[in-house]
Amino acid sequence: MFDWDDLRFFSTFVREGSLAAAARALGVEHATVARRIASLEASLNLKLVDRRGRIYELTADGIRVGEFAEQMSSTSFALQRFVGGEHDRIEGEVVISCPPAFLATLIAPNIGKLRERYPGLHIRMVGAKSTASLARKETDVAVLYARPEEAQVVARHLADLPFALYASERYLANHDSQDFVFIGYDQSMEHSQQQQWLRSHLAGRALVISSNDLRVQAQAAAGDGGLVLLPAFLAREYRLRRAPTGDTALSLPVWLAYHEDLRSAGKIRAVLDFLIQCLESPDEL
Repeated sequence: MFDWDDLRFFSTFVREGSLAAAARALGVEHATVARRIASLEASLNLKLVDRRGRIYELTADGIRVGEFAEQMSSTSFALQRFVGGEHDRIEGEVVISCPPAFLATLIAPNIGKLRERYPGLHIRMVGAKSTASLARKETDVAVLYARPEEAQVVARHLADLPFALYASERYLANHDSQDFVFIGYDQSMEHSQQQQWLRSHLAGRALVISSNDLRVQAQAAAGDGGLVLLPAFLAREYRLRRAPTGDTALSLPVWLAYHEDLRSAGKIRAVLDFLIQCLESPDEL
């Protein structure tokens, strides 16, 4: 027999691809991950990794055991979702993962209305700039800019969200278009569609202010810092005006997703209905 927890550590190592990444995901030291892998090897009497210092590479047996571990991990998370769903009861914790700007502007200001309807609900809101895993129960419900690719995830396309360039009224009054400078994401978000669109439209002009937070960018624009790429709801919050650049606005699809194992859970249905209203018809809440 082997220690199930050893298998959990090994499964995380296989999924993350390195000792350091697995240690970060598990919240432990990398030496703990290495020790757990060695313990699993001893229990199974199999060599699962080739060791080159801190660099571990999976052996053929390691790849196969990793596949079994992933199946068992998926089953474990499915059981957690089943138990956690509590089906007809609208109470307990629901984790919502969402871009921070959506949370702060459209969801958090209305969350009290949801709690008034269902006082037994406990809502944990996670401002996520990357995709949280629904299969591994990192979140219960996710709002995303791209359709999730995980198996057994139900996704609903809510809308296409337009982005455009905005600035403060004072900035636009005091600067000609050829003198415009820009506000955008920092290097941590360089891969995002918004940043790629902005880079393609700079036309030699400068990106002078950067932040990993879209609301901070909006605040910088409200402080006359330059032009910023925003959705209209965030521009309205900071009283920004659309810049006369002539550029075609970027449009991103907005998806609402959850794992199909939670489809019949009452608390998930209640939160989904609330989020749909927040994102589609916020004025009707």
